[in-house]
Amino acid sequence: MDSGLNAQRTKADFFEEGWFLQRRTLHPLGWATWIAAIVAILTLTRNPFYIVLTLGVVALVRWRCVTSAGDEQHALALSPLRFGLIVVTTASLFNMAMVHVGTTMIFTLPAWIPLFGGAWTLEALVYGALNGLALTGLFAGFTVINRVVPVRSLLRLTPRAFYPVAVVVSIAVTFVPTTLQQIQQVREAQAVRGHRLRGVRSWLPLVVPLLEGGMERSLQLAEAMVARGFASGATSEDRWPSTLVLAGFVAVVMGWLLQLIWAQPVPGAGLLIAGSAALVGGLWRAGRSHPHTIYRPDQWQRLDWVVVGGVALAAGAYLLPLFERSTIFYYPYPTLSWPPFDWRIGLATLGLAAPALT
Repeated sequence: MDSGLNAQRTKADFFEEGWFLQRRTLHPLGWATWIAAIVAILTLTRNPFYIVLTLGVVALVRWRCVTSAGDEQHALALSPLRFGLIVVTTASLFNMAMVHVGTTMIFTLPAWIPLFGGAWTLEALVYGALNGLALTGLFAGFTVINRVVPVRSLLRLTPRAFYPVAVVVSIAVTFVPTTLQQIQQVREAQAVRGHRLRGVRSWLPLVVPLLEGGMERSLQLAEAMVARGFASGATSEDRWPSTLVLAGFVAVVMGWLLQLIWAQPVPGAGLLIAGSAALVGGLWRAGRSHPHTIYRPDQWQRLDWVVVGGVALAAGAYLLPLFERSTIFYYPYPTLSWPPFDWRIGLATLGLAAPALT
């Protein structure tokens, strides 16, 4: 009797714990808005204060939401820290070698040397380092998304009109480790037969079995997907969704260029908002002609509203003319100067830390 009660209690505790863990998980759409805001901020600004602040927020979110016991076995081959050291160094040297602009010369190479000839300046070195820091922030943000959002949840975020394309792309990505495993198996099999790699012709016994195996797996998968009725739903001949998507994309690009190149914040912000609305509306209308069901949909919670609110606050400080925007567009050319800092934009950037706080 006691053992039965203990078994029932254990099962109840298990389901309660599973429900609690499921409730603690943020919605994938919240994570999508978070990474979209990071991409927008790190693409727009080159102010070192804002970039370093964004990197610190991403590191905090990674520490709170990714790092846990047992994660060592899933550690990346290239951590964000190593990636940053490599990219910052490479971008600094490359920009200094290619862009000979600035007043603070480090050294000068003869002008007759192609590409590298001319003055190597401190301003070019600093701007290259800022580009490398922005790339490091993007890499760190996507490593967080890769760890906290399952692949099936990412597929659910795909607009229904492009859901078959997303499934095909995810399947193609999963073929990469399978192909690498087959390469190792073919090499071991050929080595047992006495095969040695000595030149280009010696690769033929490896390439042919690899192509045959890849074609065989592709045909088997295609037959299985056709047998299950993949992408066999009815399609719509309505052209309005495609027109809305195309117009929204053009408006978003034009708004982005108005802000980045022509320094027109108000028209650029208007085009960004209008283009985003047209893009979402076109995708929604196109998705209505491709219905599909979800076995266990992700639940939207109040904590997700907190994350979206913090992300919207951070992104709005950079994309909308809410504050003085001159501090965002920092360039060390022609003379290196101390970058300005607006405490209101810096405080709004902390909204990206909402996933760590929840």
